[in-house]
Amino acid sequence: MGYLEFDNANYFIIRQTFFAILGAGALVFFMRLDYSHLHSLSAIMMGVALLGLFAVLIPGLGVERNGAARWLAVGPFDVQPSEFAKLAVVVYISAWLSSRREQIKDFSLGFVPFVLMVGLIAGLVVVEPDMGTAIIIVLTTITLFFVAGAPLTHLALLLGAGGLISWGLILSQSYRVDRLTAFFSPETDPQGTGFQTIQLLIAQGSGGIAGLGWGASRQKYFYIPGAHTDGVFAVIGEELGFIGAILILGLFIFFLYRGFHAAIGTQDQFGRLLAVGIVSWIGYQTFINIGGVTRTIPMTGIPLPFLSYGGSALISVMAAAGILLSVSRYNKDAGPPRDRVRRARRKPVQPRKTFAYSGARR
Repeated sequence: MGYLEFDNANYFIIRQTFFAILGAGALVFFMRLDYSHLHSLSAIMMGVALLGLFAVLIPGLGVERNGAARWLAVGPFDVQPSEFAKLAVVVYISAWLSSRREQIKDFSLGFVPFVLMVGLIAGLVVVEPDMGTAIIIVLTTITLFFVAGAPLTHLALLLGAGGLISWGLILSQSYRVDRLTAFFSPETDPQGTGFQTIQLLIAQGSGGIAGLGWGASRQKYFYIPGAHTDGVFAVIGEELGFIGAILILGLFIFFLYRGFHAAIGTQDQFGRLLAVGIVSWIGYQTFINIGGVTRTIPMTGIPLPFLSYGGSALISVMAAAGILLSVSRYNKDAGPPRDRVRRARRKPVQPRKTFAYSGARR
């Protein structure tokens, strides 16, 4: 595909390697940064994210592809602000909820401001249009709202309203209705709306138990639309088989387990919400991508974290992983790692021997 579109067979490899290096730098930076500093930076991060989401909607400034304006041109690269908005939303909502405490349970002071903030961000993403990313943002923030102590009645109201709005958005666009049709009965239009779903299933079925071998996929050669982005898990299943697919799922499950372990390990409300938000975001995105590829749920067109091609998505999730490591390193109970090492090396002070005397003084 790189040779056909860009006359360079290594086009995607070179670019993704560059993005991976930037992502690794972001991971190390946030890992070494005490996560508590993000509390004061959360408003700035959210402001920059909102500017990016507004900018892509401005004609002539946003880069449009296939009817969607989701990118900003930055030199030779296209930046997708909605990917970085996920991280900014997690940080900002975590800071906002941790500072509200008991006000979260109040309808006017907790529920209404939360709905307005999340509605603005998700609405901007839907307008691009990118409903899959908007769903992830809404699910992640609702999870944070629940962990922060919101009443169940407010959560039920959020889920009910979100479901109705989502259903209305699906019915408002024909291509979203086509995705539902492709999910329920792709065989009715195998060369049209059902083509992608059928090709994804053929790829996974062709892999069998052990797979065709690394790099030996046949479906990735122009059969699977977006084989290097949304459909990468199907190619993994074809090349590495059921065993390889289960191993990839196992890695994601282990990542989520360790992330929740980091969340439980701190008593700091901001740190706990940060960890839960990041784990929820990556968990929801993984489930939605793999669920769509395996025809468990309708396709939404979002990348698989860490594995799909895309610089903005890779850098944002690696930065989020760095913040998760920071929460594990700098938690309120244990303190910075250097202090923990000093306390461990410090020899305990032996109590001074004392003698007790009994009897009356002579």
